[in-house]
Amino acid sequence: MQPSSIDRTISVVVFVMAVFCLVSLFFARSSIPVGMRVPGMDGTPQVLVTANRLPYEAVIAGRPVSGSGVASAIGGTWPGFRGPNHDGVSRENKTLARHWPETGPQKCWEVTLCEGYASPAVRDGRVYVLDYDEAVGADVLRCLSLDDGREIWRAGYPVAVTRNHGITRTVPVLFEDCVITFGPQCHVACWDAVTGENRWLMDLRQRYQTTVPRWYAGQCPLIDQGRLILAPGDAALMVAIDPKSGAVIWQTENPRGWEMTHGSIAVMHHAGVRMYVYCGSGGVIGVDAETGELLWETMQWPVQFAHTPTPVPLPDGRIFVCSGYGNDVGALMLRLDETARNVSIERKFSPKEFNSEQQTPIFYNDHLFGIRKRGGGPMVCMDVDGNEIWNSGRDRFGHGPYLIADGLLFMMSNFGELTIAEASHEGYRRLASHLVFEDGHDAWGPMAIVNGYLLLRDMTRLVCLDVAARETSVGEGPL
Repeated sequence: MQPSSIDRTISVVVFVMAVFCLVSLFFARSSIPVGMRVPGMDGTPQVLVTANRLPYEAVIAGRPVSGSGVASAIGGTWPGFRGPNHDGVSRENKTLARHWPETGPQKCWEVTLCEGYASPAVRDGRVYVLDYDEAVGADVLRCLSLDDGREIWRAGYPVAVTRNHGITRTVPVLFEDCVITFGPQCHVACWDAVTGENRWLMDLRQRYQTTVPRWYAGQCPLIDQGRLILAPGDAALMVAIDPKSGAVIWQTENPRGWEMTHGSIAVMHHAGVRMYVYCGSGGVIGVDAETGELLWETMQWPVQFAHTPTPVPLPDGRIFVCSGYGNDVGALMLRLDETARNVSIERKFSPKEFNSEQQTPIFYNDHLFGIRKRGGGPMVCMDVDGNEIWNSGRDRFGHGPYLIADGLLFMMSNFGELTIAEASHEGYRRLASHLVFEDGHDAWGPMAIVNGYLLLRDMTRLVCLDVAARETSVGEGPL
């Protein structure tokens, strides 16, 4: 029997109502409360945050929650990304071990983290690392004791982030009595360094229409001359902010509409001008540190798929920039003229000569040291012109991090093997190596070192190693 017109009308009405109900349910805001995380195996407490909110709504940080940790008496500081001078070099007067026993350097403690690459800043015996609590959906700043890794406090704010080859990627920065963090979804927050109380919280997506990079924010906040320097992209190419209040001091216009990359900002001096150098989505810029004026730009280094390494300022107005994507050019040597207003390309490097996907090369004793992506990740030493002097041969490190301390190169491989070698242009000489992370992978987070204690991480673990020379470390190590 054929259906009547009334039956067909009823069917259509029922179908439309069903679709309306499904759409309403999909877009409705959930009224189900979010439960708190049960403390994990590492003994850390819960963090008090409000429920998740939709993107671009104002979020409110929760109150800090105290743990059982106590700040260490160990001195020294690693205040942010690439250390005290933003160059990946420790200048502490601390003698470090040139050889290790078969068991490797002493592991003082280990803490479990959410998947990612966020690494610590250290001061006054406290270790600060930005983590993510998947159970409650919150960015969480954790303050740990340098003695034993126990949590002193944690504080956070709600934000929805899903795993995208890890979640966290940035290093906090310390300024006077506060800590500043840059979250995966571009939330910038200021916290009291001792108590964990939140002072201000800024969503760059809301304020500057910032486009979150494809693998979340990788830009580490920069403190320079008492100002917080950020590169939001979109509505502002760069901004200077008062770290204490969150008030904007100046901002750089962005007429070309460049977007934020995963890279961070470098400080440079040339021709009597202090400037900030940054690789945005459309090229490289130099911004006057005092006024925020755009001094120069080049569009001959646009992002190819993604960009992470920070520009490396060199003598005589040179700037070394590199990336791990692109088949033709792996790096550029730029040069500023005597006016600090014009930039030119002095040299192009093929990926075979040098490229880097994750890490920023180190300029040390008039030479560049960096892990080259091409060929599995050998360490390469170049002169100031970029000519290769030596490479590490069969010692390969993938995308791993590195730093220099006490004349030593500390290099970590993808899977968590730590190697030390002399930081010398005379040749590569491996002194010791040790597998730090059993079953380690993606050990890409930047290193930090304070008073002979080296902080390393792989995808889910943060460890502290005592790498001080044996005769100077007795009685000084963490409990």
